[in-house]
Amino acid sequence: MIHLSRWKVILLAVSLVFGLLFAMPNVLTPAQRAALPGWLPSNTLNLGLDLQGGSYLLLEVDVPAMREKRLTNLAEDARTVLGEAQVGVASIARDGNGVNVTLADPAQMEPALQAMRSLVAGGASGVADRTVQRQGADRIRYAFTEAAVNSMGSDAVTQSIEVVRRRLDKDGNKEISITRQGADRIVVQAPGQSDPAELERLIGQTAQLTFQMVDVQNSVQDAVNGAVPPDAELLFDETGNPYLVKRRILVSGENLTKAEVGSDQNRQVAIDFRFDGAGSRRFAEATAANIGRPFAIILDGKVISAPTINSAITGGSGQITGSYTIETASEFVNLLNGGALPAPLKVEERRTVGAELGKDAVAKGGLSTAIGFVIIVVFMLLAYGLLFGGISVFGLLLNGLLIIACMSLTQATLTLPGIAGLILTFAVAVDANVLIYERMRDEARAGRSVIASMDAGFNKAIGTIVDANLTTLVAAAIMFIFGAGPVKGFAWTLSIGVFTSVLSSVLVAQVCLAFWLKTAKPKKLPIAE
Repeated sequence: MIHLSRWKVILLAVSLVFGLLFAMPNVLTPAQRAALPGWLPSNTLNLGLDLQGGSYLLLEVDVPAMREKRLTNLAEDARTVLGEAQVGVASIARDGNGVNVTLADPAQMEPALQAMRSLVAGGASGVADRTVQRQGADRIRYAFTEAAVNSMGSDAVTQSIEVVRRRLDKDGNKEISITRQGADRIVVQAPGQSDPAELERLIGQTAQLTFQMVDVQNSVQDAVNGAVPPDAELLFDETGNPYLVKRRILVSGENLTKAEVGSDQNRQVAIDFRFDGAGSRRFAEATAANIGRPFAIILDGKVISAPTINSAITGGSGQITGSYTIETASEFVNLLNGGALPAPLKVEERRTVGAELGKDAVAKGGLSTAIGFVIIVVFMLLAYGLLFGGISVFGLLLNGLLIIACMSLTQATLTLPGIAGLILTFAVAVDANVLIYERMRDEARAGRSVIASMDAGFNKAIGTIVDANLTTLVAAAIMFIFGAGPVKGFAWTLSIGVFTSVLSSVLVAQVCLAFWLKTAKPKKLPIAE
């Protein structure tokens, strides 16, 4: 193992060039980074909330509200599909995870079952998430499966995280951390953002866009007085004007492929949108069947506008007009493109971390890292001399360079616990050199030659080095999987350090000592005395 192999020299040179290239942007000014050629890396370390300051939000996904909404949709789906099949319904009653549909005429049971079974849809795995069961002569139960109900909470959190990410970081270049905490909570950390209320406002809008027909057969005034038909709902616009609209959703925001700021025929700010294939088809069918009737464009339960359908809209695109400014329209577009939240989010905790606290943490973290590094350097030089200790110090410098480069490349966020992981990595990194050197010393004292002692030092210590780092990596993986926030930051830095420390300490020692052995041809090992 002590031979000066060409591939080891090349690997060491590549590691050094990689570390220098990807760590270099951290010592440049923003202007210098902007002036770099496009092929050179320009990403720097992301400083976490505790180092840079910013806003912290702990959000809870309102899973019960989402389940309630989906159960309400079950009843509306059943009412709509049976109406289209011309099956009379006596009542639709909620019951547990589903609804019980009572038919007005038991003789229509078969066509009713056939119509209801068309509603049963398979999930992503191809397994149906709803069931239709006949109960007695005139009753049908339409419900979610137990598996679908159990997965609603987890799915809602996953979808909410992605929606929140798109809303706060639509370009994907901000240093915002959005992570799951527990079963139904989301942690949002926005370094550099000093106003958590602004984050809360952007996150809190559900952005549920729907297109529904206006009910022109029933009186709006009767609905205001409390007589709302079972297949309709009473909504209002921003000025308080009431609208009676059908509950059935023609097309929803889920079918939007793109929304952007545009202008109407009067050159006023408007919002242009386009549907996907399924949305375009449903929108065309709905507008063709309702020419001359108004339909409502509804956002988060408020009517934006209620234009009259003059002709079938078959192009799959449309425009929303209103009293928009460029700023409000841009925010609206961002919400639509980000998607609708599957469930409301409740703010459980909000905090603002001051920038001064962050600077103080950076300064103290840097000082502690420097002190730890100096102590290790002094120890290695005193214990193993200028040559062997100096090689360990060089490996330690390369290790730190590679850690910074890897974190800059992956855009991992460096937190205060991450700095603790960095210090621990430096301490663990020299363990490999200590094991190798002590084994060489024992072999030399036993009377073996310089080459044999050095070769035995690497051969017999490598197993222990791998075992020690593997157990550290397993512990870091457990912390990363089950931990949250600062624990994850510590685990991530430690994990990167495990790989870089083994590479730097063992490879640097092998290459440098092999070169020294080849050129100096020593008669005895300097550390044997």
